Amino acid sequence: MPVGRPRPGARRLLRAADACLAAAVAAAVEGAPLREIGATTQRTAREHAVAVFPELLGHGIGRRLHEPPSVPNVDWPHLRRRLNGGLVLAIEPMLGLGAPELETRDDRWTIATADGSLSAHVEHTVVVHGERPVLLTA
Repeated sequence: MPVGRPRPGARRLLRAADACLAAAVAAAVEGAPLREIGATTQRTAREHAVAVFPELLGHGIGRRLHEPPSVPNVDWPHLRRRLNGGLVLAIEPMLGLGAPELETRDDRWTIATADGSLSAHVEHTVVVHGERPVLLTA
């Protein structure tokens, strides 16, 4: 959510983040390969000319907040798992206007773009269900 009047680059990044999230959520259908979520995010980000941070991942949600499976934001060709009905996932595209490299700050928790460019993180929690995922965070 922008505060004040965002600059054109920030508006473009927000549009790209929303498009990536919508496309990635739509890819979370029963029987699809898990890798399709990341492949879809990566493809959509490329169409919007923004970078994806490949080391930042979504995740499964169950009895604990962060559980397997990891949900990449890029295509992991080796990821063969299929999405089964009832699986709950946090789908979290994380994008930037500059290079895809990140750095961890001195507090060893804060992550920032290495080149100081703007970044965005959007997220939905979904239940894989048939041909259309159920949004839990809409």
